Amino acid sequence: MTDSQESMTDPRQEGAFSGPHRVVEVGGTRYTLLGTAHVSAESAEDVRRLIRSGDFDAVAVELCDARHHNLSNPDALAQQDLFEIFRRGKAGMVAANLALGAFQQRVAEQSGIEPGAEMRAALEEARHHDLPLLLIDRDVGITLKRIYANVPWWQRMSLFTGLLGSVMSRQEIKPEEIERLKEGDVLESTFSEFAAESETLYTPLIAERDRYMVLRLAEQAPPGRYRNVLVVIGAGHMKGMVEHFDAPLPAEPEAEAERHTLEATPPPSKLWRALPWLITALVLTGFVIGFSRNTDLGWQLVVEWFLINGVLSGVATLAALAHPITVVATMFAAPLTSLNPTIGAGFVAAGVELWLRKPKVRDFSMLRHDVTELKGWWRNRVSRTLLVFLFATLGSAAGTWIAGFRIAGALLGPAASG
Repeated sequence: MTDSQESMTDPRQEGAFSGPHRVVEVGGTRYTLLGTAHVSAESAEDVRRLIRSGDFDAVAVELCDARHHNLSNPDALAQQDLFEIFRRGKAGMVAANLALGAFQQRVAEQSGIEPGAEMRAALEEARHHDLPLLLIDRDVGITLKRIYANVPWWQRMSLFTGLLGSVMSRQEIKPEEIERLKEGDVLESTFSEFAAESETLYTPLIAERDRYMVLRLAEQAPPGRYRNVLVVIGAGHMKGMVEHFDAPLPAEPEAEAERHTLEATPPPSKLWRALPWLITALVLTGFVIGFSRNTDLGWQLVVEWFLINGVLSGVATLAALAHPITVVATMFAAPLTSLNPTIGAGFVAAGVELWLRKPKVRDFSMLRHDVTELKGWWRNRVSRTLLVFLFATLGSAAGTWIAGFRIAGALLGPAASG
């Protein structure tokens, strides 16, 4: 190695490892990379045994702030303002995280082992022994956004519908899927069949995170700050991180600058940002042209716009088992919100649903259990409100495009020239 020495294990710790591990020395600091299985009682025991040995003066874990908060506080969602989640456009991310959590719960039920037990062990032991805890992984939301940006647009819908479909399914998880979890976390195992064959997925999901975690170590545990750092990571990241250790660790300012690059999410294209306003302009122009030709034609276009958009949005919220008043409110709001890009039909629908059916304490306490089965998403008031938001948004989007094409057809079709 360039500025480091690598060994397989410390002689004092012979027999302490049941899984893969590497020891890298840089500038007098020993980084012990422990490759864990996220569904493994042995990995959790490895972590406890090593921290209790007293050989380490810091513990780094493959967690970001959000996942650390969720592990430390399982009821974190109950403390959040649901209305604020909808306002900030994070409903889809919350739903995806709940779906991934449902997958974890199903794995726990079938394997008898709670996924992430080794990370919980690291948190508990570091706190008990008063050791610095270093969170080195990239935020899961950023990773999902970079995956989305890296995948060609025509593959995005099938990718994420496949993701949600797989984690919401009640079919028994195959043994090979559980084995894949022993090499990576839930996110990696869910995408593994795609990532193995797709560079566009592998790069943001695995390769970037390998580099990111090394950069975080360079910032939080640079050579000389600690004597011996235990780095608890999924076994699938071991090879890539060791390769990055082969080069000199960047100084803290350089590491921070490169990390910010890996945290950046590409902004939407100017065309994509302008598209809602362009659609609004085209629809309103269509109304004006219709009325200028014939008053009856103008009113026909307006009525079709309201009926198609309103009915599709209303039916979508009805499919989410929204309150009848929510369905009616969405039907009236959707045609108007579709002409106002600053507010969406889903936001209105979720707001009305929250006002009518405020989630109770029991809904939050049972949320993680309820979402492990498909009907539970409709039974629980929290998850059902998320569905109301998502379904209303999709229904309004479909109504906008269908009604828009109807307007174009009425103005440009053979009848228009008559």
